[in-house]
Amino acid sequence: MNNEEQLLRLNKYLAHGGICSRRDADRLIEQGRVLVNGQLPVPGQSVSGRDEITVDGKRVRGREKTVVLAFYKPVGVTCTERDAHAEKVIGDLVRYPLRVTYAGRLDKDSEGLLLLTNDGDLIQAMMRGANRHEKEYEVKVDREVTPDFLAKMAAGIYLKELNIKTRKCRLEQTGKDTFRIVLTQGVNRQIRRMCVACGQRVMKIKRIRVMNVTLGSLKPGEYAELPAAEVEALYRGCGIIPGK
Repeated sequence: MNNEEQLLRLNKYLAHGGICSRRDADRLIEQGRVLVNGQLPVPGQSVSGRDEITVDGKRVRGREKTVVLAFYKPVGVTCTERDAHAEKVIGDLVRYPLRVTYAGRLDKDSEGLLLLTNDGDLIQAMMRGANRHEKEYEVKVDREVTPDFLAKMAAGIYLKELNIKTRKCRLEQTGKDTFRIVLTQGVNRQIRRMCVACGQRVMKIKRIRVMNVTLGSLKPGEYAELPAAEVEALYRGCGIIPGK
């Protein structure tokens, strides 16, 4: 089946066309702003490249290719697409011709690797906590790192404010006040919360790896397309097939 004949749910087709996320596509459909061959779509409708899809009267075409970017998010940049109060957002630094969005956040005060893609299936697979995808960070704290601290962090920390205990994780001391940590979950500000619970304050966090993708030689604010082999390995790790 070629790209024109492949059937996709309408919200997925709109997301593939770079219009918006699937969630926003559902809103556009509910608001009656989307037409399929000049008619309002029925719930759950599937479409193909042979159909004429319009949003507010403008033709939407299917995605031409799947792309995954590695982006070095600097400190001070907010992971959001729209925020009137944010000083700087990802779109201010990433000027890519296709619409891409992030798969997994980094808080404003952290830096490092962020993956950006136009494939909503990949984003959902990567952000699904049950998949336990690895993310690796370099961390600097305000006090000396001790064996007791490393053991407590590795065993999992109860976070009272969230009423959860973090999963077991791997740590390696890299300096007097620095360590590396590998997480398999995405709790908001997890490393900072864990360190506070152990009497430490984080001074710096840099994400250096997401699954098989590393930060490499990228400098703050830079981004690059992933090589095909890395993209294929990323998809295999998520258990999905590109474009399906």
